[in-house]
Amino acid sequence: MLFKSTNIQEQLYKTKLQYSEEQIINDVYLLLRQSALKDEKILKKIGGKSNRVENNFDFDLLETDRIFHIDQIKDICINYRLRFLDSKYFKGEIPDETIGKIKLLEEKHNMEIEGFKIVAPSKLFKLADKDDPLLFAPIGNGYFYLIDKWGNDLHPLRRILVWPFKNIINLTLLVILISFLTTLVVPNGLFSKSSSQMEFMIIFFFMFKSIAAVVIFYGFALGKNFNPAIWNSKYFNA
Repeated sequence: MLFKSTNIQEQLYKTKLQYSEEQIINDVYLLLRQSALKDEKILKKIGGKSNRVENNFDFDLLETDRIFHIDQIKDICINYRLRFLDSKYFKGEIPDETIGKIKLLEEKHNMEIEGFKIVAPSKLFKLADKDDPLLFAPIGNGYFYLIDKWGNDLHPLRRILVWPFKNIINLTLLVILISFLTTLVVPNGLFSKSSSQMEFMIIFFFMFKSIAAVVIFYGFALGKNFNPAIWNSKYFNA
């Protein structure tokens, strides 16, 4: 054979020798430094104040299943007692993976994303007085784009556990149910020699007043409110 086969790996090493090792290290360092500065800039935007209500995304590049209207987000927050607030109130850590997704999204759409919003339980926000945060960016006209989700999933019974706090009717029904069950526990004939429907109703009414008083005191003392009133409130005792 007149010509020897070309080993592309050997050619690659020969090409590498044309560059000094110091130059390669400097180039890599510069690249990493630029990436770190980009990360810091994104974290500052997430933790800072922004008045932007929309981002100029390229809609052809967006995943439609990640676009949500404000009414859909509100329903989720009310059903699971979550808050939808500016990211500057978030006190949890933003994962590196999430920062990476933001960087890729900005490069893909050739823009800088601002106006971040987060859905999470109240305890994860720095309110005025690690569960399942969702990071959104505003698109406009009441629509938001879901960038990432991290942390642990919510408790499977959370929707049931926070159901009483959805409105006054739900809370009243719960108090009535607890009062009824508590009344059933009271031994028959405790206050009279013979049991009667009237005695049951009197005990039930007493239990209802007592439990309702505790609930009202708890609500006022801790500044609790119903889900529709707090889902987008930045105040601890909203």
